[in-house]
Amino acid sequence: MTGRVLVGVGILLVWIGLMGWQARREYMQPELTRIAEATGALDPTTHFYAVRMGGEVVGIATSRLDTIPEGFVLEDRLNLELTAMAQEGTATATTTVHLSRALQMQEFTFSLSSDAGGFTASGRVVGDSLLSVAIDAGAGTEEISFRLGEIPLSAAALPIRVAMAGELRVGRTLRLPVFDPSTVSTRVVEVEIVEEDVILLPDSAAWDPAGGRWVGSGEREVRAWRLRESYGGITLESWIDDDGRIIRSSSAMGLSLERLPFELVEQARDESRGRGARPSTDVIFSTAIASNRELEDLDESNELQFVLSGVDLAGFALDGGRQELRGDTLVVRRENWESLDPGYSLPYPRMDLAEALQPEPLIQSGDGRIVQAARVLAGRGQGARDPVRVAKRLTEGVHSSLEKEITFSLPSAVQVLDSMRGDCNEHTVLYVALARALGLPARSAVGLVYLEGSFYYHAWPEVWLGEWVAVDPTFGETPAGAAHLRFVTGGLAQQVEVARLIGNLRIEALSP
Repeated sequence: MTGRVLVGVGILLVWIGLMGWQARREYMQPELTRIAEATGALDPTTHFYAVRMGGEVVGIATSRLDTIPEGFVLEDRLNLELTAMAQEGTATATTTVHLSRALQMQEFTFSLSSDAGGFTASGRVVGDSLLSVAIDAGAGTEEISFRLGEIPLSAAALPIRVAMAGELRVGRTLRLPVFDPSTVSTRVVEVEIVEEDVILLPDSAAWDPAGGRWVGSGEREVRAWRLRESYGGITLESWIDDDGRIIRSSSAMGLSLERLPFELVEQARDESRGRGARPSTDVIFSTAIASNRELEDLDESNELQFVLSGVDLAGFALDGGRQELRGDTLVVRRENWESLDPGYSLPYPRMDLAEALQPEPLIQSGDGRIVQAARVLAGRGQGARDPVRVAKRLTEGVHSSLEKEITFSLPSAVQVLDSMRGDCNEHTVLYVALARALGLPARSAVGLVYLEGSFYYHAWPEVWLGEWVAVDPTFGETPAGAAHLRFVTGGLAQQVEVARLIGNLRIEALSP
């Protein structure tokens, strides 16, 4: 009896040992190996999406996943037909990412094209610590290298990575480094698996002769998880399937995606075109923030106060220069132009503002065409070395030279100089490049501006004149009025943070 017990215990111990070994093999092996094994079940697929704003279809998106010997190619393409201030425009964004079998980004290409010009960024991971990027924004190719703490995920591959890593468990929260090729920057994204459900998807489309249109043909149940992605206060919610492919998603900007058969997507877009543009689909009007009161005689207001609520204000550049944040009240004063004392002559002689003097991929202040245009606007004589005079001349010159037109692009200074048209983004990027070409420290400011009862997204330059002073070449204001509320300074990677204001921020303007 004792022997049998010992044999039984021995068998049990061996079984436990084998199970422990299997558990370690399955769950304690390196994560990348587990993901690489899981991706073996991924099939090449192409999905089509209707892109909606305000209930109307404003574009078509496609997402194609192909297998290659080294891993996968993921291509996302977005075609938008947008309306802004009664002006129509189109834009096409394409992202192609080469992924390893463990879904690590190996190389990428991103392009954005519109009537206003094009922008291309491509890059590859060298070893495991360097990202080499080439950017073409209309002035030739510029190469930049980034040191990596770890290889980031591609934004497009993030939900696939979550699914393949076995992380689809309700309540699970992850923090992952994600590379965004549109801003050529890496950010940490928090991903929360919120809920699990079953979604009915149309299998295909069939032509209905009686109705003269395409209709859904058959439905299938798809197990789905709702993911909430958060970064910098911006939230994106998506439903994904077992493979991590998006079923539908929505963003703070009012855009949403819905996976459908291609025929239904194309039909929905054509029907929206036939109905024409509506206020709810106008990018400018749909993202405006209503003011609680009319602000009259703005040109005569040297100081305005605004109570801000509905958004966590941490991380925004609300304090400094012409702005002061007192609790939840933002005080904005308009600078006294005549009393400014920069304390230097052009070019700026010190290195403390080097970042505001150097060229950037979209601000090509070292380009010969930009330098020549800047010298023409600055004029000759002693006034050409006076920062205050030059700042005003640039404001007047850019304002009078550029045709006012809404564009859907990532503007670069060289492209704007060539086209001589654009909205606040084009005016700002050209002004900043011209200023830096003359040795006048300048940076981009992004926030909101009051116009006819509402606050709208707006961009304008700030120049260093002993302090950071706001000017507005779009409106021809030197200095800019006190109804300019700055939230962010810097390039594209910082400017996207303004998106978290949309649909959330409330502004109460106090009496002057």
